Amino acid sequence: MMTTGDEEFRVEVRAWLAEELTGEFADVVGLGGSGREDEALDRRLAWERRLGSGGWIGLGWPVEHGGRGASLAQQVIFHEEYARAGGPGRLLHMSEQLVGPTILAFGSDEQKRRFLPGILSGETLWCQGYSEPGAGSDLAGVRTRAVREGGEYVLNGQKVWTSLAHVADWCFVLARTDAASSRHAGLSYLLVPMDQPGLEVRPIRQITGTSEFNEVFFDDARTPVANRVGDEGDGWRVAMGTLGFERGVATLGQQIGFQRELDHVVELARAGGALADPELRGRIVQSWIDLRVMRYTAVSTLRSAGSSVSGFEASLSKLQWATWHRDLGELAVDVAGSAALTVEDPYDLSPEQTSFLFSRSDTIYGGSNEIQRNIIAERVLGLPRG
Repeated sequence: MMTTGDEEFRVEVRAWLAEELTGEFADVVGLGGSGREDEALDRRLAWERRLGSGGWIGLGWPVEHGGRGASLAQQVIFHEEYARAGGPGRLLHMSEQLVGPTILAFGSDEQKRRFLPGILSGETLWCQGYSEPGAGSDLAGVRTRAVREGGEYVLNGQKVWTSLAHVADWCFVLARTDAASSRHAGLSYLLVPMDQPGLEVRPIRQITGTSEFNEVFFDDARTPVANRVGDEGDGWRVAMGTLGFERGVATLGQQIGFQRELDHVVELARAGGALADPELRGRIVQSWIDLRVMRYTAVSTLRSAGSSVSGFEASLSKLQWATWHRDLGELAVDVAGSAALTVEDPYDLSPEQTSFLFSRSDTIYGGSNEIQRNIIAERVLGLPRG
C-alpha cells in the first residue's frame, strides 16, 4: 500500500525525468533495450552519469554507503515512472543491480569505499565473467584458473557471452583458485580491471547484427588479492548471492523493456488490422496478463525475501520471464505478418524482427530453461536426477 511519502516520491521522480528527458537528453528517449544495447553508447553512458549526479543510482542501497535507503515500493515507483518517461535502456544494470549489492553483502569495508562510489556516480561500468565455452549453463564447471603469485592472482582462461565487455571498466569473475578442486569447491570471486595487458575482448556478431555479447580471453591477466570478494574458495556462495540479486529487484527494471516491446506489438496490431484476428487478439491479451502476473509475483516475492531471491524462486523467475519474452518475439512477427519475412538491404531489422531473434537467447543464457526445470524438479518437487 502506497503512503503519502511514496506518492511524494513519485511526483519527485516524474518531475525530474520530465525535465531531463525533454532537455539535454531528449535524444536518448527509448534507446537501448533487449537486442539493441549497441545504440548510442556514449550518450547513454552520459545519461548514467546524469542519473548518478541526480541521486537515482543505488536507490535501495543503505544511506551509509551512498544510497537513498529507498523502500521496495519506492524502487517500484522509480521503475514505473522511468518506463512511462521513455528512459533509455540502462547500461549500469550489472554495476548497480549485481556487483554493487554483492560488494555490499560480501565485500570488505575497503572494497566498499573503493568500488561503490564509481557505481553510484554512473562512472564505472561492470560486466559479468561467469559463462564459459565448455561449461554452458553449468556454472560449477568453470575452468578459468587464477593462480596466486604474491599479492596478485594471475588469470588464464576464457569467458563467453559477456555482455558489454567491450565497453566495461571492470569484470567480476568466477575463477578456480584451487587446481585440485572440482565443481562448486575451490572457486573465488575476483574483481578484475579490463584495461590491462593479457586481457582481450572479441565481440560476437549475432544474427540481430549487433555485438553486445563478447568473448573475453585471460592470458596472464592480473588482479590484486585485495580484489577478491569473500574468502578464497568461497566464490560459489558469493556468485549465488549475485544471481539472487540479478533475479531480485533487478527484474523490475527488466520489465520496463518488456512493457515497451509489448506496447509496440499492440500498436502494430492496431495499425495493421491484426486485432481483427481472434487468435492473435487472444495471444496479445494473454501476454498482457502474464506480464502483470510476472510483476506482481516479483513484488510479492521481494516483499517476503528482501532485495534478492534465492533457491527455487530464482529458477522460477528466470523460467517465467525467459519463456514470456520468447513467446512475445514469436507474437511480434506473427502480428507483423509477411512483412516480418523480409529484411531491408543493408541488413536492417525491424523492432519485431529484433525481438523475435534476440529473445531466443533469453531461454539459454543465465541458465537455460532446461536447467531451470531440472532445478525445480530436483530441489522443489524432489524428483530423481535424470
